[in-house]
Amino acid sequence: MNKRQLAKGLIAAVVVLAIIWLSRSVFEVDANSIRNWILSFGLWAPLIYIVVYTIRPLIFFPASVLSIAGGLAFGAWMGTIYTIIGATLGALLSFYVASSLGKSLLKKQWSGNAAKIQSQMEQNGFLYVLMFRLIPVINFDVISYLAAIAKVRFPSFALATVIGIIPGTFAYNFLGSSFVSGNPKIIALAVAVFVVLTVVPILIRNRWNNKTNTP
Repeated sequence: MNKRQLAKGLIAAVVVLAIIWLSRSVFEVDANSIRNWILSFGLWAPLIYIVVYTIRPLIFFPASVLSIAGGLAFGAWMGTIYTIIGATLGALLSFYVASSLGKSLLKKQWSGNAAKIQSQMEQNGFLYVLMFRLIPVINFDVISYLAAIAKVRFPSFALATVIGIIPGTFAYNFLGSSFVSGNPKIIALAVAVFVVLTVVPILIRNRWNNKTNTP
């Protein structure tokens, strides 16, 4: 690695750390504050929400907080629809950025287990991305970046993302909207739905890992 490459790497690291710091400190707001800010735009609120969700991956803002804010602002059903649109656009943007900035990695010849995983994801991109979206194995945004680097086909990535994020998105939006209702029964139901749609995939993931690790 020459000095120029080292300098670029250090600059990139500083930029990423700065963005993470901003998202954790300067932009540290709760879901209700975000909801009030979004609704202040009136008729433009849905569009603003979708735009913010689209660029969210670039500033590393927590998706869960924004999803709950969507439920608070628009209700369970419309919040879910707007969130799916924004989250999908954000994932596609992440995929495009990773594809554009990671060309050197895309051209690189992979070896060993990495090459095997890359080959499997390239051939079965839809199934891999769908599984990762449905089962929270790794971070939402990281999946987008890895899929691009692993040469998953764009249509497969997009379709798997749209389908895979529906359960989790509804869980967060329903949870957020229940707080607005103030009805204890609705809140209890929303919590139950949230637990089922978030815990069950984790249990499935653990069972999958156990089977995979069993000789």
